[in-house]
Amino acid sequence: MDVSIDHKQYLEEINSFEPKSAEELEAFRLKFLGNKGIIKQLFADFKTVPNDQKKDYGQLVNEIKNAAESKLKEFQTKITSAKDSKQSSIDLTAPAYPIRFGSRHPIQIIKNKIIDIFHKIGYVVAEGPEIEDDWHNFTALNTPEDHPARDMQDTFYISDSEMLLRTHTSSVQIREMESQPPPIRIITPGRVYRNETISARAHCTFHQVEGLYIDEDVSFADLKQTLLYFAREMFGLNSQIRLRPSFFPFTEISAELDVSCFICDQKGCPVCKGTGWVEIMGCGMVDPAVLENCNINPDKYSGFAFGMGIERIAMLKYQIDDIRMFFENDIRFLQQFSTADQ
Repeated sequence: MDVSIDHKQYLEEINSFEPKSAEELEAFRLKFLGNKGIIKQLFADFKTVPNDQKKDYGQLVNEIKNAAESKLKEFQTKITSAKDSKQSSIDLTAPAYPIRFGSRHPIQIIKNKIIDIFHKIGYVVAEGPEIEDDWHNFTALNTPEDHPARDMQDTFYISDSEMLLRTHTSSVQIREMESQPPPIRIITPGRVYRNETISARAHCTFHQVEGLYIDEDVSFADLKQTLLYFAREMFGLNSQIRLRPSFFPFTEISAELDVSCFICDQKGCPVCKGTGWVEIMGCGMVDPAVLENCNINPDKYSGFAFGMGIERIAMLKYQIDDIRMFFENDIRFLQQFSTADQ
């Protein structure tokens, strides 16, 4: 039996082997030294070798085995040394790379601040569905069927049904008045929808916070004092307010609330258009008809309601002149609101 030919081929392959990675070295080990490798097979074939050739055959197989083991050990050492060298080049005393902290969205910052302000005087958060029916969104709020707010130009209706995307969070107030007796003291933050052309000052979806207080002997003076408290907590202790007559179907008396311009200190600026006042919300005493719709006795109970756009407050606080920026998720814009503002 001539075993010298394979012996030379194997030695030539082993001696010329130059692995470029740990994976290639492992493949080499499996090929020659693995349980199903070449050397294992050569030893298994030993029993078929004639007796007079066993000594020579064994010496050749051992030579192949020793060459493979030597090559494997050589490159295992080199790879280990390379890893150690790479690790030793790392300065463990060097400061870590800074990790950029995230920040809350400006809408969330203002929403949380509003909730916190009213929480201090006993208001609790109430939430409701964004897909509403006509009763809770319009009818119970004393909105006549021919009111412009019902027009398709303002409201997103779902197919031809009476279901719609809520146009305000006042619908949550109706649900709360239906589900619990007075006293009721709630704020209702949430997302609302209106069929409006998107521009720098308007959007088809935005966020509101509305408030409702129902109890015995609630007066317009209570409303005024509550809103003065809010204005000073949100815009500064020197803030003043004024109330201008307005109209909303669900309140009587109704008013628009202005706050003294905190940007120019009422000296006149582009934000307040030179008037020294900035409109921030609508408000009023809850119409007795709304109380009756919710089975609350208007002869015993009275209350007030108010509502503001969160985007409106955020644009004033941060002097942002385009509402669309809140919805674009531009990281350059969002990074301006540091954790200090939160």
